[in-house]
Amino acid sequence: MRAGRYGRGMQRLALALGIAAIVAVTVRVPGPYVAIGLAIAAIGTGLVGYQRRTAPGGLRLLAAGAITIGAIALVLGTVRVGLTLAAIDHVADMLPPVTT
Repeated sequence: MRAGRYGRGMQRLALALGIAAIVAVTVRVPGPYVAIGLAIAAIGTGLVGYQRRTAPGGLRLLAAGAITIGAIALVLGTVRVGLTLAAIDHVADMLPPVTT
């Protein structure tokens, strides 16, 4: 099947994507959006790596950790986007109404 083609690198790739997503959350401008994308990729590749029954237990545990890190980064990125939108709405409410 296709699972044999991925090799042992899928779990490590998932972990690298998860760590990159956590780092991207801290970046100011495109960070939350990049973090959300990387987190989704980490969760997806982690699932693929975890589902390989022939993989050693340590690699499957690495994939499960990558899924967890990706989920945390997804929540943090989503919270940052939500807070940004709430702040924009708050500032827009403080401005005087525009009459044309």
